[in-house]
Amino acid sequence: MPRRFAILVTGGAGFIGSHACKALHQAGYLPVTVDNLTTGHADAVKWGPLVHADVRNAAALKDAIKNHGIKAVMHFAASAYVGESMARPAFYYDNNAGGMISLINACLDTGVDKVVFSSSCATYGSPEGGPIREDTPQAPINPYGRSKLMCEEMLHDCSAAHGLRFAALRYFNAAGADPEGDLSERHDPETHLLPLALQATSGRRGPLQVFGTDYPTRDGSCERDYIHVSDLARGHVLAADYLAEGGASTALNLGSGTGHTIFEVLETIRSVTGKTVPHDLAPRRAGDPPSLTADPRLAQQTLGFRTERSRLDQIIRDAAPSFGLAAAREDRHGRHAAE
Repeated sequence: MPRRFAILVTGGAGFIGSHACKALHQAGYLPVTVDNLTTGHADAVKWGPLVHADVRNAAALKDAIKNHGIKAVMHFAASAYVGESMARPAFYYDNNAGGMISLINACLDTGVDKVVFSSSCATYGSPEGGPIREDTPQAPINPYGRSKLMCEEMLHDCSAAHGLRFAALRYFNAAGADPEGDLSERHDPETHLLPLALQATSGRRGPLQVFGTDYPTRDGSCERDYIHVSDLARGHVLAADYLAEGGASTALNLGSGTGHTIFEVLETIRSVTGKTVPHDLAPRRAGDPPSLTADPRLAQQTLGFRTERSRLDQIIRDAAPSFGLAAAREDRHGRHAAE
């Protein structure tokens, strides 16, 4: 496929960013990663050059844009842990909001006018009812969500003032791994439910902590919408295509549209791997809303986006090998059989 143009990918050495780089490469774009490697991994940058720099360094961003002929940006570089944001709010505002200020200034100074932004369902806070639509009021309940909302507001203001066009993708819980085995989820420390549960299942860590069993959900545990990271990456490519074709600024949910509680996740892991997830019950964790599930229809209408691998059992089947777990085979009726 002929190369379309070069896209700067901030945070391209991280979990979602690296999967997006692979998807960009497959679509004919050249991904140019900017990452300070504090949480990312240099060996995950396989489909384009790596610029070792912090996103808050506007001069380094401008050099990268000029040196590589960048025409658009995908912005993933941010701190993304709700619990940590409650303990270190100033750091989150500095890194997330500060990084966006630096990136916008670099774009304005170099004439880049297309930004695909990694936003979050955390901007909605703890809405009543669901599924969540894009016009659901944004009322974040933790510094992480507030920092992401600040970034969206900056983009709105700069779109109005300077013609910068953006797609803010509010995605739900990214999970899974590249089905071809090129990439996997690696965080240190790990805080995401699925890898923690799979680590506990494989014996690589102690029992999983289930925070809160008295939420107003089907079984008392938190409910979340899990989207396969490969689907998420493909959504970012569709957003880049949309902006390249002249699409107007927009904010879109990327999710599966289906919610699963923590206990449902644990049962699905047991069903897929044949192993029980060791777990302990713990009190609620500050900043966690009871339920977050996407209404994905606007992304379908705007981008033609539909998930392909985001059924929960498929997510777990793709992720399990990274944790030394063998997923049970599926028979022709989709039922699991013992290995």
